[in-house]
Amino acid sequence: MDDVLPAGAVLLGRVQDPSTGGPRVVALDTAEPPGDDGWGVHDLTALAPTVSGLLERDDRIAVVRAALASEPRWWTRELLAATVGSRESAHLLAPVDLQVVKACGVTFADSLAERVIEERAGGDPARAAAVRAEVADVLGGTLASVRPGSPEAARVKDVLQARGWWSQYLEVGLGPDPEVFTKAPVLASVGHGAAVGVPSWSRWNNPEPELVLVVTSRGEVVGATLGNDVNLRDVEGRSALLLGRAKDANASSALGPFVRLLDDSLTLDALREVDVDLEVRGTDGFLLHGRNSLRRISRPFEELVAATVGPHHQYPDGFVLYTGTLFAPTTDRDEPGQGFTHHVGDVVRISCPQLGTLENTVLATEDLPPWTSGVGELLRSLGLPRTVTPP
Repeated sequence: MDDVLPAGAVLLGRVQDPSTGGPRVVALDTAEPPGDDGWGVHDLTALAPTVSGLLERDDRIAVVRAALASEPRWWTRELLAATVGSRESAHLLAPVDLQVVKACGVTFADSLAERVIEERAGGDPARAAAVRAEVADVLGGTLASVRPGSPEAARVKDVLQARGWWSQYLEVGLGPDPEVFTKAPVLASVGHGAAVGVPSWSRWNNPEPELVLVVTSRGEVVGATLGNDVNLRDVEGRSALLLGRAKDANASSALGPFVRLLDDSLTLDALREVDVDLEVRGTDGFLLHGRNSLRRISRPFEELVAATVGPHHQYPDGFVLYTGTLFAPTTDRDEPGQGFTHHVGDVVRISCPQLGTLENTVLATEDLPPWTSGVGELLRSLGLPRTVTPP
């Protein structure tokens, strides 16, 4: 289980603690080798009741390091075993709380063709192979080096429009404005070891392994984590206006295992060089590998953040931002020409050395426990009333 956590990192997260009946804000430092019980995990809740509130503080690093000098409350081996096991004792949650969960799409020109294929196939995986060949013939390899919003991108747009091939995906992939959408409600994301949900009626869907930026209300990137932006290709392919249905359902957003705080050991510039690896292992013996290389992202992080927060939109509790993925699976799984889709029981592992490993099992959304731990429940756990009594 040691590969779940990155070495040499200050990590921030949340633990569901049955003894107190609610989530606890925690931190650990993996600078030293782990002991027999792993690394010590320290409870910061008395200093910072929410992750969001802690990250808004200018002295957040000092607060965390002071807490790390205390005695740990848990140890990682125990926590991780419970997190991927029964979850009846203390276990990890998604490492953010009051932050809004935002996401960017079509940020890699290399994967732009797959979005166009979804659209032109109308969400039908049986048509995807033929459309893929047609798209390759029309687009060729010309998009990977095109800077979105540039004069060159405008010329490509003119050519494609003249051939009747312009689409909303090409607009956000090559145009001046990136796609930014709300991925999940506050507190709806699941963490490491939890199930992710795919509706039982979906016939074409996939994981999306992504680097997720953790951003304050001031637009400052202060940390990063891993994310799985679970996607229903058969829904989004029918219409981009169905994006909410394709992207936002119970347990469709996974984050974790921890937020790594940015410092001298991991800077924002270093994140631009990260490779995020994906493994999907099915109960049927199916195995899929993929990689999302941030070196090939078409828009810089700063541009994605500026499109999300600023004079046009504020996030008082901060936000997390999925930065998109280069990876789009095309490997046939069930029948030739049908491409990849999830099966119940798939184990999805998203990892990189700098951020650790996020592991989740795929279940039917309808079979998951209802989502009940919203903002009201968090207020209750902090000793605050869920409702205001009228005067």
